[in-house]
Amino acid sequence: MLSEKLTKAINAQINAELWSAYLYLSMSMHFANKGYSGIANWFAIQFKEEQDHATIFMNYLNARDAKVILEPIAGVENTWESPLAAFAATLAHEQKVTALINDLQALAVEEKDYATQNNLQWFISEQIEEEETARGYIDALEKIGDNGYGLYMFDKELAARVYNTPSPLAKN
Repeated sequence: MLSEKLTKAINAQINAELWSAYLYLSMSMHFANKGYSGIANWFAIQFKEEQDHATIFMNYLNARDAKVILEPIAGVENTWESPLAAFAATLAHEQKVTALINDLQALAVEEKDYATQNNLQWFISEQIEEEETARGYIDALEKIGDNGYGLYMFDKELAARVYNTPSPLAKN
């Protein structure tokens, strides 16, 4: 049985994942409006991923016979100065999510909940990838600078991204 403390913490993480989805949807709509269909695509896929992360946590709570409590989602930003600013915001956000996942893991260790520790390992690895990807895009955009052709090619590259269901959901 999942402790009340861990149940509450995982429910808070569900809200954080849904907030992340909402943020990335906002970014996608912003860049679609600005004519960057590739960047909009990349953020739209991030939106779907974050929804799936929340679903993984909800399924986990249900599997452990704990109640999922959905709380209101706070508002998000809806304007970014540039693609570089959006990816810098993405990196900062993903670093916060990493801290939240690490806090969950620390709580699971403290409570000697080995099942939750095991469940969180996928998220820990996922966060490494999320931060690395954002850093790579920041580096690329800093190199591109004001080069319009470079930004055009960057946008085209991000248009090629396709959605892959996260592995913990593929099991269901």
